[in-house]
Amino acid sequence: MEKEQVVFLSNALEQSNLTLFDIKKLDTTVKNFLPGFQKGKEAVSGFEITKHDNNSSYLFTFIHSGDNYYLVIYSQNKKAMAELKNIDMIDGNPHIVWKYSPAKRDGKNQDRKDYFTKNFGPPIRQIPIPQTSSEIETFIGELFALCENRLEADNIGE
Repeated sequence: MEKEQVVFLSNALEQSNLTLFDIKKLDTTVKNFLPGFQKGKEAVSGFEITKHDNNSSYLFTFIHSGDNYYLVIYSQNKKAMAELKNIDMIDGNPHIVWKYSPAKRDGKNQDRKDYFTKNFGPPIRQIPIPQTSSEIETFIGELFALCENRLEADNIGE
């Protein structure tokens, strides 16, 4: 991601007043690091975002490392759900690109990929990066769906 995209998204989340989600800014005052996250990488900002209808919650962290800027979404137990840094231009608009690729060591990863594809569509997601603050809620909803779909596919057979 570009620095400007991360700054825009971070500011938009901080200033948004959404109907479907509650947003709480996380403290990044300790040397710009979020406690317990991405050791050795600078946090631009972090947010705990909770969905009203089911109280599911994820931690959105905007990270800076070297020349790289990206968004990492964590579950409440600090498991990385998605690391979003690859951008493609589609019809002149930037999209975050994410690919479902399970890596558990139990021999069932192909089953997980098949489940994901069958139930949620192609394993590659292209999510438009908001260009205005009015697009933030849709963006968050798509990221929540991505994480929930990943969790469901990861947990098959358990």
